[in-house]
Amino acid sequence: MTLVHDVAGDPGAPAVLLVHAGVADRRMWDAVVPALARTFRVIRPDLRGFGDSPLPVGDGPTADGEPDLRYTNAGDLAALLDELDVADAAVVGSSFGGKVALELTTAHPGRVRELVLLCPAAPGVPDTETSDAFDAEEARLLGAGDVEGAVRLNVTTWLGPDADDAAREALATMQRRAFEVQLAADAAASAAGAPEPGPDGVEVDLAGIHVPTFVVEGAHDMDLLRACARRVADEVPGAELSVLDWAGHLPVLERPDAVQALLLDVLRDDPTVHAP
Repeated sequence: MTLVHDVAGDPGAPAVLLVHAGVADRRMWDAVVPALARTFRVIRPDLRGFGDSPLPVGDGPTADGEPDLRYTNAGDLAALLDELDVADAAVVGSSFGGKVALELTTAHPGRVRELVLLCPAAPGVPDTETSDAFDAEEARLLGAGDVEGAVRLNVTTWLGPDADDAAREALATMQRRAFEVQLAADAAASAAGAPEPGPDGVEVDLAGIHVPTFVVEGAHDMDLLRACARRVADEVPGAELSVLDWAGHLPVLERPDAVQALLLDVLRDDPTVHAP
């Protein structure tokens, strides 16, 4: 399927692909796109199951007549780049989107020329008591049908102390939408006797990634995600780590101006290209 997406900027400019967090959708990048689009061709999709990209029960029958639910987020992004005639892109991934960016780099290495990973999820990092408690509480709320409670839990957990009311409302709107899409798809699959839809994973070898990589860690992020950022920075050859002392898990929503400046610094490798 074609992911729903927005494109801004000069079609001839270098491409930047923005991959949203698992609690959000492409709208999380609204505040930084205008500045990036002055220099880059900015592409921001909704992954399947988020925003406006559906999570269907099946993409068509297999040879045995059963619905085919198999796909990868990396494959979807590579197909989107093909559709837009983009040979390669700098990929900016937030949280779960950072893990998807690593999967894209692993599965389609020629399509990624640079990585910027904002508080990324990462493979091989053990769960913590904090993350287990969050997962259990979210599952309890959703199991009880309390979607609004699960939305509030995610907003409280993932936004840092600098987030304002507008950021909290924006994240609530995006997380609520993701729950609506995903729960509806799960219900349809159950009614059809089909497996719950979702992506196949791509095994990531961090040591095998050989593109410039800049990793951001939020000082107020969950311990599991801080460990993920540090593992990526430690294991990707030549990766650089920046710890933002003010940030929670979603710095682009918490201080968009600061993240805009950071992205311009890293992607242009020129700190003079933006206003202070």
